[in-house]
Amino acid sequence: MMFYRAVGEIPPKRHTQHRGPDGELLFEELMGEEGFSSDSSLLYHRSIPSAVAASRVWELPEQSLVPNHPLLPRHLSTRALSFGAGTDAVTGRRLLLGNADVRISYVVADATSPLYRNGIGDECLFVESGSGVVETVFGDLVFGPGDYVVVPRATTHRIVPSGPVRIYAIEGNSHITPPKRYLSKFGQLLEHAPYCERDLRGPSAPRVVEEQDVEVLIKHRVNGLPGGIGGTVHTLPHHPFDVVGWDGCLYPFAFNVADFMPITGKVHQPPPVHQVFEGFNFVICNFVPRKVDYHPLSIPVPYYHSNVDSDEVMFYVAGDYEARKGSGIAEGSITLHPGGHPHGPQPGAYERSIGVDHFDELAVMVDTFRPLDLGEAGREADDGVYAGSWSPGGAR
Repeated sequence: MMFYRAVGEIPPKRHTQHRGPDGELLFEELMGEEGFSSDSSLLYHRSIPSAVAASRVWELPEQSLVPNHPLLPRHLSTRALSFGAGTDAVTGRRLLLGNADVRISYVVADATSPLYRNGIGDECLFVESGSGVVETVFGDLVFGPGDYVVVPRATTHRIVPSGPVRIYAIEGNSHITPPKRYLSKFGQLLEHAPYCERDLRGPSAPRVVEEQDVEVLIKHRVNGLPGGIGGTVHTLPHHPFDVVGWDGCLYPFAFNVADFMPITGKVHQPPPVHQVFEGFNFVICNFVPRKVDYHPLSIPVPYYHSNVDSDEVMFYVAGDYEARKGSGIAEGSITLHPGGHPHGPQPGAYERSIGVDHFDELAVMVDTFRPLDLGEAGREADDGVYAGSWSPGGAR
């Protein structure tokens, strides 16, 4: 996060005594990044935050990955994936795509998740539909359709839907931040950024939950397991939501895609103008309803391009995605265009776009700078024919 917040009860000076109304000494926790050298927050707990009463293994959902080999562009339909009643947004996630830097999952959830902490990296949850609350140790974040919810690494939280929700989960092996080119050297979003601090929603004041012997699911690094990822369940002697106040520049936040101000131009603009966040070796972009190119000879859909250094994943959320007409792409579709393969508009879309002055589309794109492999859900959701959609008669 890039700006300071103070919420609840905190002492005048950091690292000094802070006592509750009953005179009991509160326990200060520094939650910080990059070994005390980057953003951090100080949280004040009623109980010792390190206390663990018991532990056991958490058997994670299927994490296996299979190379995209032979190399093919792919169309994954999230609507082909099944999710039963009682699915939650943490344990019910199904892995679509992944590599050493990022994992992309999908879930349709209607149940409250267990308390959960990702000890590997930040999470960016895009809410396709539905609403609810992400309850965190910092406080609560109310979410709805079109929201990104960015949860910093090691933040204890749970996801409480108010009905069925569809969530596209982007889990980094790093931190997820606004693009550096949109930030001043002191971290303020600059005038040419497509959103600003006013658009970002921080958590409400924290609340103390009185409960004992509480389980928290932790995802963490383990050598020798698939993807180097393992799970542990810690039983805590007290509820982790025992924070009376905190301050700092590290905390979960929400941002709605409708508040992204698109950058347009006289001719077609390249994908970086659509970027909203970045992590190590990947970026997150969004394509929103917007006016398009106004040169008299412009071709508004993208030109054909080869992703020389990256794989491109597009999640189609809503609207009428002009460049993909005729390919079977619909709401809830995901395309993978791998590095080394030139791609672009479907046949006929190039010509049809001439004279169009507005695109009514909403999509979330992830570009990765290492190849993506297919997870179990990606393999199940692959339609098997998308690679032939540019060729008469299909692929052979």
